Amino acid sequence: MIYLDANATTPPDPVVIEAMLPFLTERYGNPSATYAAGRIARKAVENARLQVAGLLAAEASEILFTSGATESINSVLLSAQRLWPDRPLLVISATEHAATLECASRWEAQGGRVKRVSVDRNGLLDLEEFRCALEVGQTALVSMLWANNETGVIQPMEEIVDLAHSAGALVHVDAVQMLGKIPVNVQAVPVDFLSLSGHKMHAPKGVGALFVSRRVAFEPLIVGGGQETDRRSGTENVPGIVALGKAAELAMSVDLGVLDLRQLFEARLLAALPDIHIHGQAAPRLPNTSSIHFPGVDSAGLLIRLDKKGIACSGGSACHTASLHPSHVLEAMGYDAVHAGSTLRFSLSRLTTRLEIEQATPAIIAAVHYLREQQDVGVVG
Repeated sequence: MIYLDANATTPPDPVVIEAMLPFLTERYGNPSATYAAGRIARKAVENARLQVAGLLAAEASEILFTSGATESINSVLLSAQRLWPDRPLLVISATEHAATLECASRWEAQGGRVKRVSVDRNGLLDLEEFRCALEVGQTALVSMLWANNETGVIQPMEEIVDLAHSAGALVHVDAVQMLGKIPVNVQAVPVDFLSLSGHKMHAPKGVGALFVSRRVAFEPLIVGGGQETDRRSGTENVPGIVALGKAAELAMSVDLGVLDLRQLFEARLLAALPDIHIHGQAAPRLPNTSSIHFPGVDSAGLLIRLDKKGIACSGGSACHTASLHPSHVLEAMGYDAVHAGSTLRFSLSRLTTRLEIEQATPAIIAAVHYLREQQDVGVVG
């Protein structure tokens, strides 16, 4: 398989697996236990906390471990609504991940207000509309994707944070797609909360983290035994946390080679298929992501044909049970359902090779030509 769907999940790095394996076998102690096995597990968890904090330029005390970004996002939004009931407004963008969109719907169902700020044709937030959406003294939280999971478009987070803080609002960022691709520094861009997932940065699924700035209050989503300094109860997933820590350590060195591969990938497709359109091409983008519209080609048919050729990619976000729904991200950018229905997302990882790109591009070009020919002769293929 040539794997070009890293924004859905990444293959675990062998070094990450090696680091976690002992904690699935002989080092199985509960990190809350006071005897030697427990102390070994506790030390491993705290070392991982330091590694994740280092990736973000945060303090170790500001990191708590979760099951992934979805839990982290739910935790922040529920906490904000409970802690600041006199500030009923939540502000998000129109191109958020499903986790934030669903949390926003719940915010409204529980009596709050939500403003959804539009984006331009390149997927960038309308900063003037955002500024006007903020209500001083009424806005509890701004929650934004830093980099879009479908298009890779990177939002101007420093400006977003400045505007939000000027209005007295806290800021949560979903940085799932950023880490390991673009440097993230919570001192330089002083967000209040930041969510991340291990499986998007070459760690296993089922582990993530939440940065909670020492400047802000936070109320836990999960209560119980008081683990994670009373901010997320439940026995820690030690193997997953160790893996996340090692992945964070590896991600400290951003690999610029993936940008070269994406540029090669897009250049070869454009040379053979000059009518294709790359979404967000004029905006800052993640170095690994290409959201491409193939005019006259049904994305479902193209996905099936590429899958048969051993190429894995996606029709957009893989975070829905039905992943071939019309893209709300592309719709927000001004494209219709027909356009979205002819779009595929290709996303590389630092484990992607040049040989894979050289093999994948002619296969994609051939598949597009084949499907267009079948459509011309009226054959469903």
